[in-house]
Amino acid sequence: MPDLLIELFSEEIPARMQAKARDDLRRLITDGLMESGLTYAHAAAFSTPRRLVLAVEGLTAESRPVREERKGPRTDAPPAAIEGFLRSTGLTLDRLEKRADKKAEVYFAVVEKPGRKAADIVAEVLERTIRDFPWPKSMRWGAGSLRWVRPLHSILCILRDEAGAETVPLDVDGIAAGNTTEGHRFLSPGRFAVTGFDDYVARLKTAHVVLDSAERESRIWHDATTLAFAQGLEVVEDRALLAEVAGLVEWPVVLMGGIGAEFLTLPPEVLQTSMREHQKFFSVRNPATGRIEKYVTVANIETPDHGATILAGNGKVLAARLSDARFFWENDLRVVKAEGMEGMAAGLANVTFHNKLGSQSDRIARIAALAREIAPAVGASPDLAAEAARVAKADLQSAMVGEFPELQGTMGTYYARAAGLPESVAATCKEHYQPLGPSDDVPTAPVSVAVALADKIDTLTGFWAIDEKPTGSKDPFALRRAALGVIRLVLGNGLRVGLSATMSPAFMRTIGDSLMAHVDDETLFHGKRADQSRPFLHIRDDWALPEMIDYLARAVASDDLNIDERRGAAEKISLRVLAGSTEETQSLLAFLHDRLKVYLRDQGIRHDVIDACLAMPGNDDLTLLVKRAESLAAFLKTEDGTNLLQGFKRANNILTQAEAKDGVEYSFGADPKFAEGAEESALFAALDRAEAAIAPAMRAEDFAAAMAAMAALRAPIDAFFTAVQINTDNQILRRNRLNLLHRIRATCAQVADLTRIEG
Repeated sequence: MPDLLIELFSEEIPARMQAKARDDLRRLITDGLMESGLTYAHAAAFSTPRRLVLAVEGLTAESRPVREERKGPRTDAPPAAIEGFLRSTGLTLDRLEKRADKKAEVYFAVVEKPGRKAADIVAEVLERTIRDFPWPKSMRWGAGSLRWVRPLHSILCILRDEAGAETVPLDVDGIAAGNTTEGHRFLSPGRFAVTGFDDYVARLKTAHVVLDSAERESRIWHDATTLAFAQGLEVVEDRALLAEVAGLVEWPVVLMGGIGAEFLTLPPEVLQTSMREHQKFFSVRNPATGRIEKYVTVANIETPDHGATILAGNGKVLAARLSDARFFWENDLRVVKAEGMEGMAAGLANVTFHNKLGSQSDRIARIAALAREIAPAVGASPDLAAEAARVAKADLQSAMVGEFPELQGTMGTYYARAAGLPESVAATCKEHYQPLGPSDDVPTAPVSVAVALADKIDTLTGFWAIDEKPTGSKDPFALRRAALGVIRLVLGNGLRVGLSATMSPAFMRTIGDSLMAHVDDETLFHGKRADQSRPFLHIRDDWALPEMIDYLARAVASDDLNIDERRGAAEKISLRVLAGSTEETQSLLAFLHDRLKVYLRDQGIRHDVIDACLAMPGNDDLTLLVKRAESLAAFLKTEDGTNLLQGFKRANNILTQAEAKDGVEYSFGADPKFAEGAEESALFAALDRAEAAIAPAMRAEDFAAAMAAMAALRAPIDAFFTAVQINTDNQILRRNRLNLLHRIRATCAQVADLTRIEG
């Protein structure tokens, strides 16, 4: 079986495209070979800035012959139908077979395709791959029609077996396949021939090219950390930058340079971001001070002066970049010290958050009001929470964040400290964005938690109120991530927050803002806004709903409206706000429950267990809900839990069928005096004990105790069903026993809705 080696050699491929290009090359070639009847043992793709490479081992030498039978038209069919069938098969009439088929005679074509050599198939598949390669961006050059990410210079394509290497005959727009490649552009110019993959890798390394990107990454990281360790420093880990730099060089040469003393006072995040974004430098930190003091750069060439000239040039460029960063930093500090954080944030009134939800300033006012309401539930000071919310997004107006948007929050913390704000307020500037993803940390400081919850709930309620909900795979406003953030904040901090009561005022504020944006709707308000200069509503933090409604009414009332007309407007607004708040709150709570199901399934809790707990009161208290679900899941894994569930389902099925048949509800009056036999009396006594134990356990939220009390019902229920006939001819006994089954259902229903458990 031959081995296949393909190299597509071009000008520099952008580093960000290389990983996907490797995967695409492997997929397209191997899929094409398989579809054409070839099999293989193993395939691996590689890339450097100037080449895409695929090595395929154990390729079959040729495809198998194929015999295909195709049924055609009847022999007495119109000539046009027969001629069309002949054209589709490529045969003549004398080569068709006549066969009986039901009541007619039909033509059959037997098409035999001989096997094809691997070289012919490889040439066909590779040409198609090159012409249809899915680059995100591609270009044409010269007079040809071929498109590639950068000009394609050469194609290496060889098949190697025991007899030797064979070049696959292929020509793509004048680029003929061969068995030669090039080494490093500067260190080893010129072409050389190769005979197979092992020879190819070895000769490339001799020519100063490391083919495997993983090997380049390993070499860069080893050399960088070794250089830093020798000077008592450490390299700040950045896996994404490491992968990118490995895609920029074929022969990595690691160099370490210094940062000017005048820039060392900049925050380390600023230094790291500036060097990473502009120069692709790794930051080198002093572990004793935490300061970024040096940098590591990766050159693509070895020089006689050991990189001194490269470092000198890099130093000049870096100094210019860091001078800009220092200007931004110092300018922002002047603004903060002169006007405070709220002064820096003043410009957010002119920044639109969403055309239906007002400006960033409007949004901050809503978040501050909500954070004040949430604060007591999370152990935070309402005043500190509101203050933190008002300044948390102030750095969006800073020059530094304007240059480096990824530093939002981080710079706010520095500026808040410079403004003399409490540390809990300063920390909130960064922490209120968290968690940003499933692996991000959850803030635990009370003020940060209050503002983070308020921020995410305002995002959810806002876009829910204007009907911008996620649909299918589309989620342009990252509402699923915001919902998961709420869930993780609540569960990660063990918060006891009723989300319905928390979201309802947020909806009222959002709907109010939306109403004020559309006050010219005469069919709703029958009037005009009095103050045309205020496009959006600003409700005071301490206003109750009646005060909010009164403000809305006065805001939309024109001078010529009388008091009755104003009251009419207030009534309409009241109904709109309350109805919208209630409806949307329930819709959003259902969305949060859906995200919670996904989150808990990842924790190993079955979906039906979650549904059984969601059906219980208090399902907007996520901490309580999860505690109940965990206890139920653990209970159902026990033998008692499994057997009790079977007994419950039997009781529920019999009771449900009887109620449907009789048209009545058996929910009252089970009397132990009608019990016949020890088993029936024992069940009455067991239910009395269970009810007495479950009720206080549920009030104390001791679900384990409630489950234990429910488990004690297993044996009495089993014995009852073994010894007692429910649907007896005696109607008094039958009714009493059906009411007893209702007691079983009602007793278990105090813990969870077991009807939703599968199995």
